[in-house]
Amino acid sequence: MTDTTAAVAAKAPAPAPKKGGKGLMIGIGVCAVVMVVGIALWMVQLSGGMVQTGMRNLDSWGFYITLFMFFVGLSAGGLIISSIPNAFGMKGFGDISRVAIWSSICCTCVAIGFVVVDLGGPLRLWELFVYSNLNSPLMWDIIVLSTYLILSIVYLWAYSREDAGKMSHVAIRVISIIALVVAVAVHTVTAWIFSLSAAHEFWHTALMGPWFVASALDCGTALVLIVVIALQKAGRIAFDRAHMVNLAKMLAVFTCVDLYFFACDLLTSGFPGGSGSDVVAMLTTGALAPFFWTQIVCMGLACVILFVPRLRTKGGVVLASALVIAGVFCKRCEILVGGFQIPNIQFADVANSFTITQWESGMSLLGYQGMVYWPTPIEFGVAAGVVALGGLLLLLGIKYLPLHLTGKEK
Repeated sequence: MTDTTAAVAAKAPAPAPKKGGKGLMIGIGVCAVVMVVGIALWMVQLSGGMVQTGMRNLDSWGFYITLFMFFVGLSAGGLIISSIPNAFGMKGFGDISRVAIWSSICCTCVAIGFVVVDLGGPLRLWELFVYSNLNSPLMWDIIVLSTYLILSIVYLWAYSREDAGKMSHVAIRVISIIALVVAVAVHTVTAWIFSLSAAHEFWHTALMGPWFVASALDCGTALVLIVVIALQKAGRIAFDRAHMVNLAKMLAVFTCVDLYFFACDLLTSGFPGGSGSDVVAMLTTGALAPFFWTQIVCMGLACVILFVPRLRTKGGVVLASALVIAGVFCKRCEILVGGFQIPNIQFADVANSFTITQWESGMSLLGYQGMVYWPTPIEFGVAAGVVALGGLLLLLGIKYLPLHLTGKEK
């Protein structure tokens, strides 16, 4: 190749990222159909009341709030990962940051969707603001979550303005610092909803905040890795392998920190004479043991894959990321359901269909053996519809928003 030809090739514009794709369109169609089915089931839930779910007075939160916690974590983790490099003046992850911000926005929309379906009706969302109690951690969470969603959208808009040369990097850095603080705050406030509930043995711990933030970091990083590797596989973006390796190493460290916080709390609670020995027994050998041991195995295997260089291939990273997300979801189930299993007040209510999930057991309420919650089919259907909404937003963003990196992977 002559010098002139090389110079012309160097000046040639990079190929435009793909906008269509059969697989992408199929994904959009599937998400749209599932979302419509979910909306129809939500209408059924609205017409028949929340009694159609597995939730009752003594276990008043269930699958919806579990997924709310889970998707808030996915959202906060993605935004934290995209904000840290800019906030501290480090080398960033290129357009991976843009994908992380968009996935964060989609997860936030899903989390808000689960709040709406859990309230029992859309009008109650209006009442939440009209008759709000600012002394309640629930209201703190609503305010912070709304601020967080708006800030994430502004953050993505700022990136597009920077690409057009209409915003300085200093402004991006300021927004990154604010986004980082708000992302940590939104998950900390969500944790306070549980940790400030002194009536629930499992929840009343100062480590709930660190638990939530640590889980947000690992599952949020895992989601970003899965999305960007899938996009690279589809030929829609390119990125340095070093970026993937660095994110994988960060994921390994975050996962270990998450397990460390959990182990500290369990050791303190379960040590002979500890006040939380019943909680440890419930997790390790009781009704929630399948979730607990699934979490430990998934996250342990993920750490092995991420720490061994030979296993840190793209397929291995995707597998490890999926294992981390599964482990964090199990942890969310343990926290939500476990908080209702050990009451501080015995014989708090009578056994009927409005107070206990497995009310057909009748007097089993005396031993609280029927309090272990399990979602009903309608809850699974509505939840699938809300998750499909997030998937639809993610895919539409990938199709239409400027989230793509052109050029060859190094």
